[in-house]
Amino acid sequence: MREFQHYIDGRFEHAERTFESIDPATQTPWARMPRAGADDVDRAVNAAHRALNDPDWAELTATQRGRLLFRLADLLEQAAPELAEMETRDTGKIIRETKSQIGYIAEYYRYYGGLADKLDGRYVSIDKTDTEAYQRREPIGVVAAIVPWNSQLFLSAVKLAPALAAGCTVVLKASEEAPAPLLGFARIVHEAGFPSGVVSILTGFGDDCGRVLTSHPLVARIAFTGGPETARHVVRNSANNLAYTTLELGGKSPVIVFPDADLDSTVNALVAGIFAASGQSCVAGSRLLAHRDILEPLLEQLKTRAQAIRIGSPQSMETEFGPLATQRQREHIQDLITRSLDFGATLITGGKPPEAFAEGFYFEPTILLCDRPDSPCLQEEFFGPVLSVLPFDDEQDAITKANDTPFGLASGIFTRDLASAKRVSARIRAGVVWINTYRMISPLMPFGGYGLSGLGREGGPEAMLDYTRVKSVWIRTSDDPISDPFVMR
Repeated sequence: MREFQHYIDGRFEHAERTFESIDPATQTPWARMPRAGADDVDRAVNAAHRALNDPDWAELTATQRGRLLFRLADLLEQAAPELAEMETRDTGKIIRETKSQIGYIAEYYRYYGGLADKLDGRYVSIDKTDTEAYQRREPIGVVAAIVPWNSQLFLSAVKLAPALAAGCTVVLKASEEAPAPLLGFARIVHEAGFPSGVVSILTGFGDDCGRVLTSHPLVARIAFTGGPETARHVVRNSANNLAYTTLELGGKSPVIVFPDADLDSTVNALVAGIFAASGQSCVAGSRLLAHRDILEPLLEQLKTRAQAIRIGSPQSMETEFGPLATQRQREHIQDLITRSLDFGATLITGGKPPEAFAEGFYFEPTILLCDRPDSPCLQEEFFGPVLSVLPFDDEQDAITKANDTPFGLASGIFTRDLASAKRVSARIRAGVVWINTYRMISPLMPFGGYGLSGLGREGGPEAMLDYTRVKSVWIRTSDDPISDPFVMR
């Protein structure tokens, strides 16, 4: 069984306590993971706080920080095949997807490496005589970055890269479910040459690791990705240190298909949007709003495509669809489908684990047709390969149904009428709108949601500003003595 270690204060360490990680394709343990306790977290945060003020890090120029990020990107790109195999083994995400994703993640470190020395303060034309003033941006401090198991290398990059570019130090907590890729990534960080304590990477469970980290008095910034319920705990914990907090949470993303859409192209996007990563994505296009005029042919095409998806071992390049990450997730999906069927939904295809893959946490690509917007499958997040379909009658009906959710992360619009697309995109309550495409990402664009989908944005140049504080500097330019404050003139 493979052994993984924590990376704390520039050293790899065995933990006193460990837990087993399960291969989702076989339901068998394959690795032993370190389980961080309160003492481990405290050491990591204190090391980050010390490094924040250590000349080895604090006195680096912004250009030098950028060079470290460029080196990290190069090393990540070289290690992509090995990290992809770890991610596939630990999460069940298919190897053809992990290999392509990790190579692109390096671009996030290059992007913020290039931005590191572009962070400017500003001179202020102050309204006082014999006085000048300017503002400078300084690192906010120690950052607690917490990511879930899905797309963890990407979700850590959008936190780690801007934080390091801004001069912060980071304690990164991997999920206790499938943490192998991030614990493996620690060796890339170490090889890149960051000073000790600048980045620590550990994993553990909520109460003795996550709670201690997010409530630690030396943590100044929390960047969290996960579910709304855990986010509520994070927010409560942050009351102890008043850390600035951003939250990237779940989604129930609508995809609106108008009758003039190119159906072949739309079906490809829909399949990618809901069945990629077996639907385990916060931006999964899980709610299809289809105009009644095209509902029947669209459903027929989707059913045919869903049934043709090649299910198999995630390690095979021929596989298009792998297992879910955990048994708990599969049970949640099955329960939500059952409740939705009881609510009146119609099962178009799927709806159960495939008989040919009984050993792993597999679940068939599934499509449900609904006639009630309040159906559980349209209101609750599956985080799995289930597409819920709801017909609409006109543009206003589509907008109303798209916004009928407490979430607001991503959305899609498919139409040849760009005037209509612009109108609808302006009225959808979501942080991301894709028009005639889906699941596009770039380090140049911000990402985040409305409502229960979170607070704040990741990506783009603005994200680096969120890892800084503004300091106001006042300079008196006169050589005359300051007048006696108690003498009235």
